Amino acid sequence: MNFPVFDLHCDNAYALLGDNLKTCGNMRTNDLHFDLSRAMQGGVYAQCFSCFTSESKNVNKGISPVELFERQLATIHRELERNDDLVCQAYTAQEIEKNREQGRVSAILTIEGPSGFGYDPELLEDLYRVGFRITTLCWNEENPLTGTHITGGGLTDLGREYVREAQRTGMIIDVSHISDQAFWDIIEITNGPVIASHSNSRNVFDVSRNITDDMFLAICRTGGVAGLNLYADFVGQNPDISSACAHVLHFLSIDPDGTHVALGGDLDGCDRLVDGFAGVQDYQKIAECLQRSGVCDDVIHNIFWNNALGVISHAVCNNKKH
Repeated sequence: MNFPVFDLHCDNAYALLGDNLKTCGNMRTNDLHFDLSRAMQGGVYAQCFSCFTSESKNVNKGISPVELFERQLATIHRELERNDDLVCQAYTAQEIEKNREQGRVSAILTIEGPSGFGYDPELLEDLYRVGFRITTLCWNEENPLTGTHITGGGLTDLGREYVREAQRTGMIIDVSHISDQAFWDIIEITNGPVIASHSNSRNVFDVSRNITDDMFLAICRTGGVAGLNLYADFVGQNPDISSACAHVLHFLSIDPDGTHVALGGDLDGCDRLVDGFAGVQDYQKIAECLQRSGVCDDVIHNIFWNNALGVISHAVCNNKKH
């Protein structure tokens, strides 16, 4: 059987801009990790598309983070309009289910790095109205909100304001890329689900981008999820699909019902996926590996669909200011 797939993190919009960040790539068919044609073949029905920005000159290639953010958002909107027979933007969990019933991919907007709007919490409500439902606080460099898994350092006062305002608007806080100290700062003040949209288990492979067991337990307590990242450098030595599944199996040893594990492949956000996984069409290979490892279909369905959908169901705006 093909399991419906809900992937919490994909950098397809940035990749479609090409090396010069100006190319108008095609979301329907391309040679990237993700396109709509292969997504439909592989059973993918919901995809979070990040608008990724950073202060890094290597990333921005001479344009401002604001312009980079705008180009990615325009790319997503253009491609959704061009391919409306296959994909539709979704704002709620109900719309995601409706699109699935109609055989269309749901596109959910997310923020990876708030430099594209100046780290300004006051803009989050407008971004929510546009359709953004998940936000990180950083990428890999320290910023006015927080330190990162590379730099260290916790939340600033502005970072705390950002978390509170994001959750007020209905956006889910994503702790991928953040420092350990900032993670615990967020846990201390959160009033909603917290996710690690594309972070693996540090117990299985000890790199700073992965989360510890204590972090995973804290995420579980908020009602959030950790999404399996398929970037080879975060999976293990000589990583393959089995190595990736080892991260899921470890999380399941802590969360046996599998209600806090999801998918966040980091497709088009990395240069090397695990061996045997070439792109979005291969997600069913993950399911097959989990089945061979003794994971029941109900738990796989949770990991592949229900858990991410449940998180999005919490993305409801509270219009009253604190």
